[in-house]
Amino acid sequence: MALCGGVGAMALPSELIVHIFSFLSDRDKLRASAVCSRWRECLFYPALWTELKLRLGGGGCGSEDSPRLEFLMRKFGSFVRELQLELAPVEGYLSPLNSDSSSSRMEQPPGPDNDPRMEQPPGPDNDPQLSERWRDAMTTYLDQVLCVFSSIRNNRNLQKLSLYGDTCILQQEGLLDTSNLHQIHQGDKKINEIQQLFMEMLSNSRQLRWLSCSFMLGLVTPCSLACLSNPSAETLKHLSLLDHQLGPLISPSELDRLSYLNSLALDFSDLTSELCGLLASPRRIPLHRLSLLLNGAALEFKPLEGTATEDDWKALVRVSANLRVYMMALEVDSSELLRVLKPSLPLERLHLDSYSTLVSDATLELISQQYNKTLTHFMLLRDDPDFPDLSVNRNEDPLVLLAWRCTQLAVLVIHGYTVWSHNLVAISRLRGSSLRVLTVSEESIDFDPDQSVCMEGDPVHNLVKEVSLGLGRVWHPCLDSSLVLSEPTQHFHRELQAFSMGM
Repeated sequence: MALCGGVGAMALPSELIVHIFSFLSDRDKLRASAVCSRWRECLFYPALWTELKLRLGGGGCGSEDSPRLEFLMRKFGSFVRELQLELAPVEGYLSPLNSDSSSSRMEQPPGPDNDPRMEQPPGPDNDPQLSERWRDAMTTYLDQVLCVFSSIRNNRNLQKLSLYGDTCILQQEGLLDTSNLHQIHQGDKKINEIQQLFMEMLSNSRQLRWLSCSFMLGLVTPCSLACLSNPSAETLKHLSLLDHQLGPLISPSELDRLSYLNSLALDFSDLTSELCGLLASPRRIPLHRLSLLLNGAALEFKPLEGTATEDDWKALVRVSANLRVYMMALEVDSSELLRVLKPSLPLERLHLDSYSTLVSDATLELISQQYNKTLTHFMLLRDDPDFPDLSVNRNEDPLVLLAWRCTQLAVLVIHGYTVWSHNLVAISRLRGSSLRVLTVSEESIDFDPDQSVCMEGDPVHNLVKEVSLGLGRVWHPCLDSSLVLSEPTQHFHRELQAFSMGM
């Protein structure tokens, strides 16, 4: 860059350099900081780092990311206004070290012999290799969480905190089991320190508007929210507290304090009749978005008794007329679904995900009838080698009926159930261009041999052509099933973030 008189960029005032650098991404800012000391000084100006988004790990133990995290938190943790952090200290199953560490959910689908709800995974004490990986991942996780909260504990300007711990594998191995924590250097002490730092951060906050903690093992306790300062209790608009723990993370008295919430995310079993009654209070501002996770694996310990009734939903909708609900049901059978899908529940998005449980045609019939005016997103996923046919013994395919009845349907994703090609064409014609997303895995699609005889050419080519015509755009089946079978809790965390912001 040249200026008049041949003066170079170094002659620019610092304010102008800071403004130019404000257009760079975080990654490019860090790269540019290595150019010279003046650029480095300008690039670490606080105004350039009001928002920080980080994802650590995801391949191996993630310990190689720790120095970067420590540097960023030391520099900006005390004044950053928006912090979004995803921690993934280990990827895939904690299998022996000589196996492929990048195993995905698709490559190791639990069947009858390895359903995660039915088996007890080998503990760290039983397998030396497993124990080593478990200890490394646990140490990385604890140290990284400590680093974050040590840096933001006194940050009074923090407005948005979004944390996700991709640690379901660690939880399976007994994170909170003291018999295993003793294997981690100062493991018990670190867990206690993390909980104290989190409560200290809540206590020191003054303008927190967004608090989202999803599956951060060992972080949130039932006592945590009581530490939230009174100023932040009046500014908080979004709250998401999700964990693998057995007990609820928010009490009625604490929810009652947060009268300005317009979006909330909870475990479905924690949405009791009492909590729903509080949300329906006319003293509160109306609730706009509610995200609920129904985990079938936890229903043995967190039963559905005492959860919101039909009358509770009616009362809530009367006060919050614009309320919309996003629900993920993970490994939940149809009998349990029928208990929670109340007629007055204003369901907008429904994600049914399982390894082995089946969704019945009767359940789909109920969904299409009760939520025909509100349902916009429907995901039906099953990770099992069998592909059941929901239309068997029926005159009409239940997915076609759902597309016909649900006039607002904009997103439809299907994998793990048989979808007949002619029914897929019918769905595309019924919803047309208003169906913005139609994702069906190639292995889910089947062709009627009687119809194939009457057709000329390749049946797959004909299907692609007919569906594309119905949708008014080019369409293809999904060739990679792993694109639709993401890790469920991670998908739920990211979707609820977008859903709560009205996206």
